[in-house]
Amino acid sequence: MIKLSGVIITYNEERNIEKCLKSLVNVVDEIVVVDSFSTDSTKAICNLYNVKFIEQKFLGYIEQKNFALTQATYNHVVSLDGDEALSETLQDSILNLKNNWTFDGYFCNRFNNFCGQWIKYSDWYPNKNLGYLTEERRNGQV
Repeated sequence: MIKLSGVIITYNEERNIEKCLKSLVNVVDEIVVVDSFSTDSTKAICNLYNVKFIEQKFLGYIEQKNFALTQATYNHVVSLDGDEALSETLQDSILNLKNNWTFDGYFCNRFNNFCGQWIKYSDWYPNKNLGYLTEERRNGQV
């Protein structure tokens, strides 16, 4: 069975972070939270879970995500923002994949919320998101 890291970037996510963590805790083998010095209860909530909590000045969205990836122990990563969570269906799918991992990446459908409304049409759903293993991570360079 492969090992998975869960990485989360956050800033003042006390309203959402627990749902995010709960969706990962039974799926991944470690959780890394990279926080941009939240001023709310984000850190305290994360400390209730077995996470590696790192405070890092916000470098920009892509840069922060990439920094979080470098903090992961395992080569396969589930990457979320603090206001995102895995559905139960996706959790089950990932757990099944861990026992039968055959590809470098897998697609999942993202369900987007805009201004409090779930978007169920247009090109916003299903918003396919590809998770993949980079060549650098595959070769142990990250």
